Amino acid sequence: MSDTLLKTIFGRLTLESFPIHEPIILGTFIAVMLGGITLVGAITYFKLWKWLWTEWFTSVDHKKVGIMYMILGTVMLLRGFSDAIMMRAQQAMAFGANEGYLNAHHYDQVFTAHGVIMIFFVAMPFVTGIMNYVVPLQIGARDVSFPFLNNFSFWMTAAGAVIVMASLFVGEFARTGWLAMAPLSGLDYSPDVGVDYYVWALQIAGVGTLLSGVNLIATIVKMRAPGMTMFKMPIFTWSALVTNVLIVAAFPVLTAVLAMLSLDRYVGTHFFTNTGGGNPMMYVNMIWIWGHPEVYILILPLFGVFSEVTSTFSGKRLFGYTSMVYALLVICILAYLVWLHHFFTMGSGASVNSFFGITTMIISIPTGAKIFNWLFTMYKGRIRFELPMMWTVAFMLTFVIGGMTGVLLAVPPADFQLHNSLFLVAHFHNVIIGGVMFGAFAAINYWFPKAFGFKLDPWWGKVSFWSWVVGFWVAFTPLYVLGLMGVTRRLRHFDDPSLQIWFIIAAVGVVMIAVGIAAFLIQIFVSFRDRERLRDWTGDPWDGRSLEWATSSPPPAYNFAFTPVIHDLDAYYDMKTRNAGRPLTGFRDIHMPKNTGTGVILAGLSVAFGLSMIWYMWWLSALSFAGILAVSIFHTFNYDRDFHIHADEVARTEEERTRILANAAAGA
Repeated sequence: MSDTLLKTIFGRLTLESFPIHEPIILGTFIAVMLGGITLVGAITYFKLWKWLWTEWFTSVDHKKVGIMYMILGTVMLLRGFSDAIMMRAQQAMAFGANEGYLNAHHYDQVFTAHGVIMIFFVAMPFVTGIMNYVVPLQIGARDVSFPFLNNFSFWMTAAGAVIVMASLFVGEFARTGWLAMAPLSGLDYSPDVGVDYYVWALQIAGVGTLLSGVNLIATIVKMRAPGMTMFKMPIFTWSALVTNVLIVAAFPVLTAVLAMLSLDRYVGTHFFTNTGGGNPMMYVNMIWIWGHPEVYILILPLFGVFSEVTSTFSGKRLFGYTSMVYALLVICILAYLVWLHHFFTMGSGASVNSFFGITTMIISIPTGAKIFNWLFTMYKGRIRFELPMMWTVAFMLTFVIGGMTGVLLAVPPADFQLHNSLFLVAHFHNVIIGGVMFGAFAAINYWFPKAFGFKLDPWWGKVSFWSWVVGFWVAFTPLYVLGLMGVTRRLRHFDDPSLQIWFIIAAVGVVMIAVGIAAFLIQIFVSFRDRERLRDWTGDPWDGRSLEWATSSPPPAYNFAFTPVIHDLDAYYDMKTRNAGRPLTGFRDIHMPKNTGTGVILAGLSVAFGLSMIWYMWWLSALSFAGILAVSIFHTFNYDRDFHIHADEVARTEEERTRILANAAAGA
């Protein structure tokens, strides 16, 4: 076969693109392949493929979609954290004559992949999964506004994750840092496929994130139960609404900047290259106009989680509900007025730096106010230190310190000294791990009984908790010290041997966090194994105050047998105490959306399109793009949107739950 024909078929994909000469990658590839073969064999042996396809992969039920998001986040956490272990191991040993085990080329890919995976494919799926599961239950809706779009959004996110994972074994990933700053991400400095993997993984996943944001906004605005005015919504629903407004406003900017970078790389435009009249600073501004709201996109839903948890486990209404809502709205607005604090050192001038420094300090006020709201909620409350509350208290202590270091970095003269140092790395992880990850674990432990009907095992949960919390401080306190000593980030080798002890301590902390992750996985396994033992509660496991507790655990496909009517902010508490139980008669047929495999098919075609664009296989790009259009059009005209759940079926499945609520209302 001629070279021209091979190039036409395979583009720039050659045998050299497979890193079989890299022992670490080859070993990882073999381990992943063996694990994949084992998993496929087990699913085939137990005849689970049909069940997975009909009950999960094609499901448009918001609850199952939310759970799949959480599973995706957990799987990608294992990959992203393995990169963290590799980085800390390299830095702990690479001093003086010892170069460590990672060369510069590989190390740069590792820290870039770590950032991309942890933000886009761990934190975002966790956050989106929690919102997907909880929001319709809290507002009294049977599903989200656009159920198929919800399924499609998940699979597009999963498609982006597949492309990132493919870069580990075919070609290489970007070596630019997690934001792919220009001009480093341009063809002159990154002519290989790494940046193209970055661009297409984020573009495809970004489609899913943006559509999910539109879907959840429409759901919250248009599908609230009768009587649920905006200021009777649960605080978590408010946090979800603000988050998705940020998503819809910010992610088109990411799409645009990546599209412009793609044009620079594919077509030869010069948006971000000085040689053609472009300006790299335009990239920096655009990526951070998206990037800083992204930080609040990650943390705001967890603020809602902590509010729900604090109220429930203090046995009190949330203190200062109205002030919490206004704090969320203020953060939403100010999130777009602070982006330049990420590059104080790039010559913007004293006036511009002062403005963004002041706005950064101002945004800490509504954030700090929330801490006081939670503390006042706990004050004189009947506090129960169950696992969700333990994660919440750990968050408060950790996040406050991370916030204080953030305010320090908001002072331009201080930032000139600390910018691009390990102090910045420690601060970022302080708020993201202390806020997002601790919040995700609080949410998982809090709502798991609602999703599956039994609690998570508390002993292994506490092992995970203490390993994470102690391991975090052991891992990142040394980075604060090193940053104050002037050690810059993204270095793989150090000449000063006095620094090594700090990196060794940090590596020990990472090992402790690894124990926490392993304990979390064991907690899930043990809980499913011993679910009958962990189902020994009556009524609702936490006796929460929001409407989601008014359904059975786990909820039926239709969530609510009848549409609830809201009279008070604490809807479920109000239903139990105002003789407002469910009706015993009057059930009618329920119309629910039908499952569809179109989302899986479109995501698969998107993976093919992305990979073909990365490797310049233009014929496959054209075919896959045509396939995306054809499937989309076919789905539009042929999607049977409804199936029926009959009244007698609803009555049977709800009979026991209705009796419990009716008895509770009569007793009140």
